[in-house]
Amino acid sequence: MKIERNPTRPVRIGSVTIGNGHPIAVQSMTATKTQDIEATVELVNLLSDAGADVVRIAVDSKKDAAALMEIRKQTTANLSVDLQENYRLAEVVAPHVDKLRYNPGHLYHHERDKPWQSKVEYLVAVARDQDCAIRVGVNCGSVDPAKKDKYAPDDSIGPMLESALEHCSWLDELKFERFCVSLKDSDPQHVIEVNRQFAERRNDVPLHLGVTEAGIPPEGVIKTRIAFEQLISRGIGDTLRVSLTVPNQRKPEEIQAGREILADIEAGRVRSVVDYGLSTLNIISCPSCSRVENEAFVELAQQVKEMTQYAKDHDVTIAVMGCRVNGPGETDDADLGLWCGPNFVNLKKGPEELGAYSYDDILPRLKLELDRLIGAGS
Repeated sequence: MKIERNPTRPVRIGSVTIGNGHPIAVQSMTATKTQDIEATVELVNLLSDAGADVVRIAVDSKKDAAALMEIRKQTTANLSVDLQENYRLAEVVAPHVDKLRYNPGHLYHHERDKPWQSKVEYLVAVARDQDCAIRVGVNCGSVDPAKKDKYAPDDSIGPMLESALEHCSWLDELKFERFCVSLKDSDPQHVIEVNRQFAERRNDVPLHLGVTEAGIPPEGVIKTRIAFEQLISRGIGDTLRVSLTVPNQRKPEEIQAGREILADIEAGRVRSVVDYGLSTLNIISCPSCSRVENEAFVELAQQVKEMTQYAKDHDVTIAVMGCRVNGPGETDDADLGLWCGPNFVNLKKGPEELGAYSYDDILPRLKLELDRLIGAGS
């Protein structure tokens, strides 16, 4: 099937170029602790061998940055670095990677009195000096707080879109063109709508597509497929990631799923989209990554899926998040939310905190709250 792609400009990321009609690149992210150099190198190379065009690594401290330097020596993969909440690490890690990814919402976590514009200007200067691309990564659970306050509590699209467009305008002012944008949500319909609106306004900017916290296969692949089919078939999207909750050794499944979705779209094998307005159980879980503070999170997500099957015909959303970075915010919109720390799992009912429970005790407590919701809705 001939798809007329949006006329986005080319952006080089190491040995691969996205946009401007180049093949849609497929990415993934490491789930190991970055300071575990041997395990991280092994996973980077595993993903690269599986066909990953770019592999992202999270860096949240100077020790992570030091580890990244050693990782770079042991792989030829195109590397993207996730700066997390410490944008100042850019100058330390940029010489060893091909792309810097920053989240506009996270720019407020350090040096709060400094305007975000000056922080982005610093990132651009680093990127120019070190021959790096930039990704502006806008995420529904950690959106720019100044934007979020301007919109209704149930409007996740408005603040994401405004934040992305504002940062694009500032990068234009700085005359920096080597950047792409991502706008991610855990709801595929929101992903479709926010990316469609962005592409209408800025069809020159390459888009990185993804459904954040897509979850466990096969549901996580299905949710992602819904968004990708609707966007890529309209010519929107230049690089993508399928975010799945799987153990490290299965991370190449993200690459395989991405390639299969692209092949199906190109061949016209586009499946009917799932209507998420139906009254059915929806479990959201984030992809395992290096931010996860307890690997038991992956097993817990699977246990939640199995335990809640008795409620599959009820309109309830349960979110299972693996870290403190996105977990607190991205569980707000779920009926029941779990975000996992090193020793405890924090349980929420919408934005309301219900307490922290051990990994052994969380499932019975979750079931109690789920039973209450089902009873209240019957």
